[in-house]
Amino acid sequence: MDFAYTPRVDALRQRLRDFVDAHIVPRIVEHRDALAAGCFPVPFVDELKALARAEGLWNLFLPHADGDVGGGLSNLEYAPLAEIMGRVGWASEVFNCSAPDTGNMELLQQFGSAAQRERWLQPLLAGSIRSAFAMTEPDVASSDASNITTSIARDGDGWRINGRKWFITNAAHPRCALLIVMGKTDPTAEAHRQQSMILVPRDAPGVQVVRDLSVVGHRSPEGHGEIVLRDVRVPADHLLGAAGDGFAMAQARLGPGRIHHCMRAIGAAELALELMGERAIERRAFGRHLHQHGTIADWIARSRLEIEQARLLVLKTAWLIDRDGARAARQEISMIKAVVPQMLCAVCDRAMQVYGAMGLSPDTPLVEHWTAARALRIADGPDEVHLQSVARAEIRQRQANFGAGAAYLTPPSGAR
Repeated sequence: MDFAYTPRVDALRQRLRDFVDAHIVPRIVEHRDALAAGCFPVPFVDELKALARAEGLWNLFLPHADGDVGGGLSNLEYAPLAEIMGRVGWASEVFNCSAPDTGNMELLQQFGSAAQRERWLQPLLAGSIRSAFAMTEPDVASSDASNITTSIARDGDGWRINGRKWFITNAAHPRCALLIVMGKTDPTAEAHRQQSMILVPRDAPGVQVVRDLSVVGHRSPEGHGEIVLRDVRVPADHLLGAAGDGFAMAQARLGPGRIHHCMRAIGAAELALELMGERAIERRAFGRHLHQHGTIADWIARSRLEIEQARLLVLKTAWLIDRDGARAARQEISMIKAVVPQMLCAVCDRAMQVYGAMGLSPDTPLVEHWTAARALRIADGPDEVHLQSVARAEIRQRQANFGAGAAYLTPPSGAR
């Protein structure tokens, strides 16, 4: 793997960083105040989106360009760009690179019919609508997608959907026009062939957002909704892909989505470390600057080590996805999903401690990034599920090569 940026990526990094510094960072306070006043969507974000698109900083996440809209970058090339976006929680929306729309666009691009792509993908690519991915449910362990209970049943010339979903990001967004719902079309089939995905207009009769759930006491304006689907009826052609392909499609969607989360998280961790270092330089306690105290110096060093280790693993994973596909890189995807959110939690926690009470306030972005990191340890599969997946792969490897390490064992002295 070549760690040097290509000339194209290097130029995009500079353009993206300049855009963020010139147009996004100066409006962070204005954005926060607008949300506090109940103004959402924040009006000036649309202006920034139009400017970003005009400057060619649009849909950069797409591995394959779609007409005149799309980045055409590999995952490895996109990684340093996502880091820059990750420094500000809402920046990725400006470049039409925010979840869950990114994963939904990839689903529609890979599995959607021509009519589905025309109706839903094109507006998403243009940034004129938002969408949600409705998989997780309150009554089952949704880390195993085969558990879902939502019913998608044939009903004459269409489908009838019944179920309950929760923590559905974007469900409360005023521009959310589409729900991609995962449910069971054949409960009698093999465990991983029971599920399908279906396209449900957000305003379809029977779709009800029961409540907008807060996350660690923080309420996101786009919402993490609990949704009831009660006798929701859609035409037959709203099925995404083929019946029974839902589980495989979910895996295809979640792999790239997880790596995008991790890329942005590394950018947030870099910002937290920068802020920690600046505070340690300017603030004095007990006659010395904070960085001159051994504990703080240790935190700074450990944070740098952990960020670099996480970044290298993410870059390796991106490289593997580009070369062999997400399925071949599933173990690495599980590893980064377990490693990176914990790393961001730790770095933000140290930075918050260095800032003292200020670190707990909205005067720094640290609480926001820590909250996102803590939620990410559960979103897209909890740490424990990914660690179990890594352990299973490791044991399979040992079983396939059992005894290979025996030559390195030293018997006790005198043993025959």
